Amino acid sequence: QPPPPTAVIPREAWEGCSVLLDVNDGDRLAFFRLTPGATVKIGDKSCSLQPLLGRPFGSLFRVGPDGLLPCQGKDEYVNDGKPRDAGAAQDETRDNRSLVDNNTAQTLSSEDIEAMKREGASGDAIVEALIANSSTFGNKTVFSQEKYKLKKQKKYAPKVLLRRPSTRRYLMPPFFVICETYFKKYPARIGFMRVDTLSLLLSMANVGAYSDVLAVDMVGGLVVGAVAERLGGTGYVCSTYLGSAPSSIDIIRMYNLNSEMTSRIFQAPLSDLCSLKTSGDAPGSIQGDEPGVVPDESFQSSLEKPSDTEVSDGNAQSTTAQPIDIEAPEPATDEHLNQGDISMPDCKGSNGNSIAPKAPRAGKAPSPERMKYWGEHGFSSLIVAAPGHEVESVVADLLPLLSYSAPFAIYHQYLQPLATCMHSLQVSKMAIGLQITEPWLREYQVLPSRSHPHMQMNAFGGYILSGIRVHNDTVCVAA
Repeated sequence: QPPPPTAVIPREAWEGCSVLLDVNDGDRLAFFRLTPGATVKIGDKSCSLQPLLGRPFGSLFRVGPDGLLPCQGKDEYVNDGKPRDAGAAQDETRDNRSLVDNNTAQTLSSEDIEAMKREGASGDAIVEALIANSSTFGNKTVFSQEKYKLKKQKKYAPKVLLRRPSTRRYLMPPFFVICETYFKKYPARIGFMRVDTLSLLLSMANVGAYSDVLAVDMVGGLVVGAVAERLGGTGYVCSTYLGSAPSSIDIIRMYNLNSEMTSRIFQAPLSDLCSLKTSGDAPGSIQGDEPGVVPDESFQSSLEKPSDTEVSDGNAQSTTAQPIDIEAPEPATDEHLNQGDISMPDCKGSNGNSIAPKAPRAGKAPSPERMKYWGEHGFSSLIVAAPGHEVESVVADLLPLLSYSAPFAIYHQYLQPLATCMHSLQVSKMAIGLQITEPWLREYQVLPSRSHPHMQMNAFGGYILSGIRVHNDTVCVAA
């Protein structure tokens, strides 16, 4: 019988979880960990993140005199970052032809605004005062009035949207998930991988429940975390690396994976995996991790493999958590994510009971039993995201580790390395169904009478080489 489904990740923010704060509809994006002393600086005000605890992901907050306050009523949750009445179809007879921007329409001076701030006026009150003292606001079209309100609201009454880091968009576009956030702020950190490219990688590699996925992740752990999230606590993902030092997979900690998902993420050097093939038999056609076929290994008896990229901050003195500066060129971008214990704290529900246990650190060494199984049966799929390495030689070492008929997907930001690798696979006859795909993505604005493609889009999302590994008698005889 298959194991029972694992506990789902809670929909509310809990102490110790990683969150993504979206300030003013994408104007600023920052990752935070909700520790007792975590703060965020918005404008000239430092706000505590304690009001976020227990609030559902997708909640909207405003900056008040005492910090972050949840928005009430119809603005409590947002789906598109725009006012609810901005898309209403109305008969419009006014236009803006007679309006002249000469800085004389606003009678409220900057000194008056500063006086209102000193008196404790809220940002919404300042916006209403600006509207009331504008001589041209009433002559503008409804759409122009909404744009004017949004502009003033971002300056005097900023809003903060609580988002859950994930690889999925769910039903709230634009959901600035982990991949989109890194791609927008620091794309080189993730090898210029776009969110649709990551989705295609998972699809072309046929990542699903009870799969054994081999991954070469040189993009900070973005791919490994996405695979683990797709597996949902079933199957295994092995992140292999070249050389003696493992690659950094610190981005996994932002996924808020539970202990079951995290315990199924392993790291092993490519040399150890290749040694299994030289000493064992060729992989069979068994794919996936079928229940009852592979005995469960004891995770407690498996020693955790030390990682050179592990962040040690046990000597940290400050309790104020800082946002992850994803624009910084340092390789470990979530250095400030943990203050104290590097493991995920217990997830507490509204009744104080623990929802999920502490998640162990991802990337430990696999047990000998698991390595033996992979050596005998092979992996069910392969994903390669190593922009800084030669694809042809890496794939030549990785492909024999797959079981026959196993799909693979290889990402690279340039076309030529994949074309060379594709030619090599065609000559060696180790794979069929080879094709190179160029992802293409365009987002649309969908509003009544104003539906059109976005004026700006990213024209480049890299390339993906996909195929299926097959048995080659010629290679076996020659060997």
